[in-house]
Amino acid sequence: MLDLPADCSTFLSWLLFHSAAISATKVSPSGDRYALRVNPSSGNLHPTEFHFVTRGVKDWQDGLYHYRASSHMAEQRALGRLELPWPLDEAPLVFVLTSIAWREAWKYRDRAYRYCLLDIGHAWQALELAAQAAGCEVVAYGGFDDDALSDALGLPDDEWPMLVVAIRGVPLGAADPVEPEWFGGDANVLSETVVPYPRIDGVHAATKSGRSAGQLQSPNGRSGFSESVVRRRRSALDFIGGKRSMSRKQFDTLVDVKTRLIQLYAYVHLVDNVEPGLYRITEGNLELLKAGDQRLMAAALSLGQDLAGNACVAFSMAADLEQGYREAFFEAGAIGQHFYVAATSMGLAGTGIGAFYDDRVHEYLGLEPDQGQVVYHFAVGYPVPDDRLEE
Repeated sequence: MLDLPADCSTFLSWLLFHSAAISATKVSPSGDRYALRVNPSSGNLHPTEFHFVTRGVKDWQDGLYHYRASSHMAEQRALGRLELPWPLDEAPLVFVLTSIAWREAWKYRDRAYRYCLLDIGHAWQALELAAQAAGCEVVAYGGFDDDALSDALGLPDDEWPMLVVAIRGVPLGAADPVEPEWFGGDANVLSETVVPYPRIDGVHAATKSGRSAGQLQSPNGRSGFSESVVRRRRSALDFIGGKRSMSRKQFDTLVDVKTRLIQLYAYVHLVDNVEPGLYRITEGNLELLKAGDQRLMAAALSLGQDLAGNACVAFSMAADLEQGYREAFFEAGAIGQHFYVAATSMGLAGTGIGAFYDDRVHEYLGLEPDQGQVVYHFAVGYPVPDDRLEE
């Protein structure tokens, strides 16, 4: 456990600095600079926003806040103890992770909704790993009244609450009672023209109903979290391939995750003491499904992306979406964040892959229609250096 300051202002700054802040910049061939963050996002488009509510924390006013990553600051949107729906009344510090699908949809079209959910999973796990390193208890909730929570937070129509993360164990103190006051604030306008995506709106509306308010299960793997590791986490553009392998210990650390909705499959290319092949992984145990070199198939299934074949290992994650549509993608993203942090801590790198040929993956894995849907691919290996990166 890290030795952190006792005042909440410094604690919150540290927590967000290691879970949501800008961590580096890249310079494009044109000379333009763009920022990278601690938590990854598909296409670096970042549809996820961090809002948080404080109740009785030390040296910090009760209220509602929004985190602005560009300046690493908390914007106060309301003061005092507001009337908010469950589960916001259950912990002194509660984050609400929201998504703005527009930021992804202009590029990825209808498939963008998947990426928004995966990004939420990554953000959840980034926040949880940092909070746990500070000795806090973290509980995530995937089921709530979407519309009531959106109204309580004063969210615009195009920003949707996706996940609630309650944190206990933060520094506590007696706050001076004040009359609740709403400051509000207008969100930035992303575009003068609104382009409709009926399928995204439809699936989002459909997944509002029939959701339980239960807790989500965290992967809780041996991530190797440290302050320097999470600030150095990057998405590899490609891997060196060749004959350089990862150790069996490194591989076992990667797959040491708890799953509830996700079934994990591994295309093993270069792992010491593990024969190349396609494996199904259950509680760390390997079941060989197909023997032999998987590099071409892993790349071909991943929309022809060579990095899935050049890695030491690539993964498919599948889930029965009837058990929880949003929750399955959240869990997959959280597992992906574990892969990122664990790989970085071991001198490797990872890359999330959201684009793949769904039906062909199902056929290759032997998944029948009632056995699940592929939701995410991921690759881990030795990265090709990126000369555009500036720490």
